[in-house]
Amino acid sequence: MERNRELNHSAPVNHRTSAAGEFYDELPLWSARFGQLILDQVPLRSGMTILDIGAGTGWLSLELAQRCGAETTVIAVDSWEDAMQRLARKVDHLGLRNVRLLVQDAAAFDLPDASVDLIVSNLGINNFENREAVLQACFRVARPGAELFVTTNLVGHMREFYDVYRDVLRELGLADQVAALESHIHHRATIDSVRSQLESAGFQFVRAATHSFRERFVDGSALLRHYFIRLGFLPGWKEVVPSPDVERTFAALERRLNRVAAEHSELTLTVPGACIQARRG
Repeated sequence: MERNRELNHSAPVNHRTSAAGEFYDELPLWSARFGQLILDQVPLRSGMTILDIGAGTGWLSLELAQRCGAETTVIAVDSWEDAMQRLARKVDHLGLRNVRLLVQDAAAFDLPDASVDLIVSNLGINNFENREAVLQACFRVARPGAELFVTTNLVGHMREFYDVYRDVLRELGLADQVAALESHIHHRATIDSVRSQLESAGFQFVRAATHSFRERFVDGSALLRHYFIRLGFLPGWKEVVPSPDVERTFAALERRLNRVAAEHSELTLTVPGACIQARRG
């Protein structure tokens, strides 16, 4: 899908219009913090073809399309149709002519071999179950010398939460579930694991830029009810314990997190992340 409306570059944005409200993106700070790592690292050149894998509603695609100028083409790929429909509306609203949308599987997108100069994925590739196939598809379309930038959160994220969760499981007599919790924690990426995946697909590892930030909540109740936590984390947290134990476990977990927050005036979670750069030789 391409949009071909001319953009009046001197016109101010009227934030009072219904369209402006529709497209003022409620992007979670989680995604934005990692996406900024990519924007801090990627080369900005006119005339590139850029591929955004797992583009979602397109924040990174739109930023790159605007920052790299009209001669650059950004191709946003995602199989999440609702998100891509929203991205299409944003592209139209912004009057961008250099963004293409592919509503396709990230492991089987329809692009020619050796046709892309830059590949980015903000928290995308590490969330694909078939990431090996996705990376192989990326290698196929990358030109010689093309660069790839991926972001990921790392093992050790939200350790303050997991320390409390571990203690609660033991106190409730669910010690057998501690192993399940540890497995959940350690399925997260490390720099070495991402490097290995990239090199297995044929890419050459260049460097990893790391960054750690904090997520702050007034207490555990606020954490467990936050929209993004409920969307991205709560289902996995609940899978750690058998269904009959979920309600009592999370009631106890909420109480304990609230006590921790009261002791420290807030609940603070540490999130280490990385932006990993690779290149096709």
